[in-house]
Amino acid sequence: MEFTKKRCCVIGATGMVGQRLLLLLDHHPYFEVSALAASARSAGKKYGEAVGDRWKLASPMPEQYKDMVILDSAYPEEVKKVADFVFCAVNLDKAAVKAMEEAYAKAELPVVSNNSANRWTPDVPMLIPEINADHLKLIDVQKKRLGTKRGFIVVKPNCSIQSYVPLLTPLLDFGIKEVVATTYQAISGAGKTFREWPEMIDNVIPYIGGEEEKSEQEPLRVWGKVENGQVVKAEAPVITTQCIRVPVTDGHTAAVFVKFENKPSKEEILKRWSEFKGLPQELALPHAPEHFITYFEEDNRPQCHTDREIYGGMGVTAGRLREDTLFDYKFIGLSHNTLRGAAGGSVLTAELLFRLGYLD
Repeated sequence: MEFTKKRCCVIGATGMVGQRLLLLLDHHPYFEVSALAASARSAGKKYGEAVGDRWKLASPMPEQYKDMVILDSAYPEEVKKVADFVFCAVNLDKAAVKAMEEAYAKAELPVVSNNSANRWTPDVPMLIPEINADHLKLIDVQKKRLGTKRGFIVVKPNCSIQSYVPLLTPLLDFGIKEVVATTYQAISGAGKTFREWPEMIDNVIPYIGGEEEKSEQEPLRVWGKVENGQVVKAEAPVITTQCIRVPVTDGHTAAVFVKFENKPSKEEILKRWSEFKGLPQELALPHAPEHFITYFEEDNRPQCHTDREIYGGMGVTAGRLREDTLFDYKFIGLSHNTLRGAAGGSVLTAELLFRLGYLD
């Protein structure tokens, strides 16, 4: 099936997530990158010149982006002349990001955001496409608030929760009461490489600012219900987390302990994981993994180096499911933080918005 492509602009194109977005959008069947935008410091320069030796990914910069002149992200009306919607991956404080995203939405440019600024805005969907696509009904409410006809904001959640929330979601009807999750997070989650952050070599840092609050609260919003034009977050389960930075390039691993009201069998859990899918799989979206969750029987899997790239980095992997002495079960989860957890999650969200008509 062929589609009329939508033109998109990547805002924050020079950063790590922006770079990953450009790779994912290269020859995309639904979208073409018609513009790049960044701060005034980079505006007016050719993309290749502005990035210079700060290209952070293993794959080379696609040729078609090198000579594109960067627009100033402070002027949404200029971007509107050359784009139908935008991806936002800027590195600014939350107040500035929130103002920027609303300005783009009010300029009638839909915004697919990688930023955290609008994750708790009541009428902004915070989407994991396979899990809570029904939250997109908030877009009509949001448009009324903003006074727009087609402009709106949709955000993705924190990258760390995507190593365990997909694994817990198909088990919610067993009555999950308590969750303990420790995440071991790659340095790319901080936008860094080992070249830029040599202090991380042979090191573990037991603190990542703001991550534990996000990891404990954002799942409850993803699992929340839409009521009276906003998301009412779920009241359960109780989640406690620790978030640790580890010397890994890409891939966030989670060690998870779960207690249920109605304890399922191991076979029931594995069956739920194997069968779990959502609208992205039903619509066969370009970046939807064929299997959302893949379980490994081997005791030493999943591993970042071996398994983070499954289904192009868009699948979630699990392993070591077993009964626990204090909780009912424990297991390991893994997701690619800059693909499923960041740029890839945004592209998949945009693909879903496109197929459901929200970008028309």
